[in-house]
Amino acid sequence: MKITGTFKTKNFKPGVLSPTPEIQTELPTGVATMEKQYFGQIEGRSATLFTAAFDPASGLGAYCAMESFEGSLNGKSGTFNFIHSAATSGKDRTNEFFSIVEGSGTGDLRAIQGSGGMRIDPDGTHHVWFDVSGLS
Repeated sequence: MKITGTFKTKNFKPGVLSPTPEIQTELPTGVATMEKQYFGQIEGRSATLFTAAFDPASGLGAYCAMESFEGSLNGKSGTFNFIHSAATSGKDRTNEFFSIVEGSGTGDLRAIQGSGGMRIDPDGTHHVWFDVSGLS
């Protein structure tokens, strides 16, 4: 079942953790946290942990993220984790990966599994979708 929604981001906070041993590459490596608020068939919020190799000036890089979601999908409530990653040249999203962490669900979402994706419209609207099974 495909479930769609939009989201807004807030509280993006770069972290101070760095890899050990520190190895210098052409792109800076770092961590950050962020919150998201979801609307539509997806209602709720998430807490996001990011790792990235990214140059803000050029927009070149890639990220990996772990999200902890709390809310509802099509009126089914609970929590679960999902992971996603993508690369960018500054004008695109490539090599995307998106997966719900099996076994992480609670409540009506306790048996959730599947995948999904994200996209950002030219006007800045953020979209997310989940292709899921296991909703009780």
